[in-house]
Amino acid sequence: MPAEPSPGFSGGIPLRSAGSNQRSAAARRPRASAPSAVEVRRSARRSRTVSAYREGDRTIVLIPARMSEAEEQRWVSVMLDKLAAQESKRVIGDSELAERAGRLSAQYFEGRARPASVRWVTNQNTRWGSCTPAEGSIRLSHRLQGMPEYVVDYVLVHELAHLLVPGHGPDFWRLLETYPRTERARGYLEGVVAAERLPHLPGAREE
Repeated sequence: MPAEPSPGFSGGIPLRSAGSNQRSAAARRPRASAPSAVEVRRSARRSRTVSAYREGDRTIVLIPARMSEAEEQRWVSVMLDKLAAQESKRVIGDSELAERAGRLSAQYFEGRARPASVRWVTNQNTRWGSCTPAEGSIRLSHRLQGMPEYVVDYVLVHELAHLLVPGHGPDFWRLLETYPRTERARGYLEGVVAAERLPHLPGAREE
């Protein structure tokens, strides 16, 4: 029985084995159904390693060409979990948070949303983020730290949009539609809120 492929992952930089730059004709193959923007690339030169990395709004998973469809699906699931775990351990500071806000503004709002300050705060337990358009300030709850990057980016995009449209009217939501992971991020945050409202289960009774 051949050894299991060994997983590798990076947050944006692919982990490459020797010769992986040369791929067969079927090496770059988008998945038929990609609700989470996952693209699988098969390589004839990749024999025992599986890698994954983020590329913009997509997740690229690199697998050996010999893998079956069932193995592909299993390893895609494994690598998505590993990427999420990696991202959840990384906490960025205020300066990097401000840089990300600038990049997101350029990407989705043509640079029109220009915050004067972007920072983490610890006094927002009922809101994920807040914005004061008159001051150009954006504050994100520390509770977002450790959540997937696309979730933090969604909250940043949400607050950046408030610099352009203060309320939550139709114009505001049209701005939010430019961020492709809006619904997914909202679902994630709703799941967090729902989980926090669940009653704590009593401990096992001691015999």
